[in-house]
Amino acid sequence: MPAAGAGPVRYVWAAARIAIGWVFLWAFLDKLFGWGFATPAAKAWINGGSPTTGFLKGTTDHTFGGLFNALAGQAWVDWLFMTGLAGIGAALVLGVGMRLAATTGGLLLLMMWAAELPLTTNPFMDEHIVYAIVLAGLTLVGAGNTLGLARWWASTPLVRRLPILK
Repeated sequence: MPAAGAGPVRYVWAAARIAIGWVFLWAFLDKLFGWGFATPAAKAWINGGSPTTGFLKGTTDHTFGGLFNALAGQAWVDWLFMTGLAGIGAALVLGVGMRLAATTGGLLLLMMWAAELPLTTNPFMDEHIVYAIVLAGLTLVGAGNTLGLARWWASTPLVRRLPILK
């Protein structure tokens, strides 16, 4: 895997990786514990709230509203969403499993983008697409190698046996 660049450039990519990882981890933590940023305590997952209901129920009037509205609040969707947020966030912060994190993170972001169509501020571009593009770039430049555990991770027997986990 190529290095993330020379000198300070690789640290910029590492910072971007950690920052986007924190975005995913923070969403997981706030939805889990309801720390009052996007999720009030009463709607926290540990208090019986659904981490997908608020966002997906708000898509009713959008292009794919029927599909996403039907998924809102289902236990399997909540578990898949929360596992995804935690796993993608942890992988990015640690710099491990970058291919898998970029792929699954990109898919999650594209689904969230599709749930909001048509967009109100731009014909097609929003932060979900920008983050998905950056996730692909992080993997392509090997951003997990700087301030991350990518080299160690790639050398483990599990990843050598299952390179999809790189």
